[in-house]
Amino acid sequence: MLLTLCVFASCQSNEDEIERTAYLSIPDNHFETKLIEQGIDSDGIVNQQMLKSDAETVSILDLNLFDNFGEISNLTGIEGFVNLTLLSAANQKIETIDLSNNIKLDTLNMLGNYLTNIDLSNNTNLVFVDLQSNGFNSFNAISGLADMTNLKELDLSWNYLKEFNIHNESLEVLHISHNELKSINTNGAVNLRNIYMPLNKLETVDFSTNIALETLLIAGNKLQYIDLESNTSLTHLYISSNSLTSLDVSNNLELVDVRLDRNPDLTCIKIQNSQNPYIMKSDYQELNINCN
Repeated sequence: MLLTLCVFASCQSNEDEIERTAYLSIPDNHFETKLIEQGIDSDGIVNQQMLKSDAETVSILDLNLFDNFGEISNLTGIEGFVNLTLLSAANQKIETIDLSNNIKLDTLNMLGNYLTNIDLSNNTNLVFVDLQSNGFNSFNAISGLADMTNLKELDLSWNYLKEFNIHNESLEVLHISHNELKSINTNGAVNLRNIYMPLNKLETVDFSTNIALETLLIAGNKLQYIDLESNTSLTHLYISSNSLTSLDVSNNLELVDVRLDRNPDLTCIKIQNSQNPYIMKSDYQELNINCN
């Protein structure tokens, strides 16, 4: 009898071990439902688990597909999707996420969640990162940005950031509108081509090292002065609704579109006669080769 019990216990232990190593835990029913809808969870049953081998076949995971609008709050199990290159989990209820095992990721879309911090230190292959409309209130809450040597586009709009420093030489496009920014440092992002940061609280900025800059959208801030002398590649400048007292674009010979209306104390804009961009200005503003 004792031998039978031991054999049974041994078999049960082996079965438990096989299940532990063969399966991923998927505690969120909405997450598992999405996986079933897309034919990823092969048993087709919401049972809080799926085969690791199913997860390992997936390179693109878009959790926003199909008509099931149940919102995911827990992405436990994502660690088993080790071959993911794209993850999109927009407009869910996710507060935390661990992507440390998903080292092949190049595209991440977590728009419209409840994240207050995220560690991307292991995700050095990321090219596109969308974290807009979350709960970030400190740039230190987003770890690993400096290590992404392939990063091209970063979106942090609609958060609560008061300051932001970016030191990434590969970054070309930065969206950081609708925050509470009072300071920003882009000195370490020397290849930035496009910056979109309207509707913040910026009083001063320095883009002198961003000599590749082509588009600067910085309307709806509190700027009194901006030096664009080094930004000779600039083609689009949207700087309406600030507090500018002077503006010199005479060195920006590539300009094709300038919006500078609604700066109540800006009456004269310095520009060369040879320049002929489209300009949106207020009635009290004039263009001149000399502004006192």
